[in-house]
Amino acid sequence: MMAFEQIPKKDWYSILGADPSASVSDLKQKYQKLVLMYHPDKQSADVPAGTVEECIQKFIEIDQAWKILGNEETKKEYDLQRHEDDLRNMGPVDARVYLEEMSWNEDDQSFSLSCRCGGKYSVSKDEAEEVTLISCDTCSLIIELLHYH
Repeated sequence: MMAFEQIPKKDWYSILGADPSASVSDLKQKYQKLVLMYHPDKQSADVPAGTVEECIQKFIEIDQAWKILGNEETKKEYDLQRHEDDLRNMGPVDARVYLEEMSWNEDDQSFSLSCRCGGKYSVSKDEAEEVTLISCDTCSLIIELLHYH
């Protein structure tokens, strides 16, 4: 069996045929439509066994996608992970910075740090606990956020 890290990550949005910006109610509609289409009980008896098996696999994937995207907490975690994966694919990390090295902004409850391009890296107080990569708002540089343990 393959190691867990090698398993390609599934795009739960594409499984539901949805855009990542879709609302939970839109996601639910797509889920319900697909579940009816692929439900094992809805498959006709004269369909080849292999096709039935594919439908069951698709049904299971659709159900997994909804379990993640239909819940606000797991959807938020998944979206953050997708964002980090996107950043990781953009390029190498320019610097590793401890949260304590960033400036605290009381007005918008966020941490920020100036980038060498003149732009800035910023992260909200809540996101600071969950994200590890932050992109500059002006250029393509990325910093990795470290935490003292």
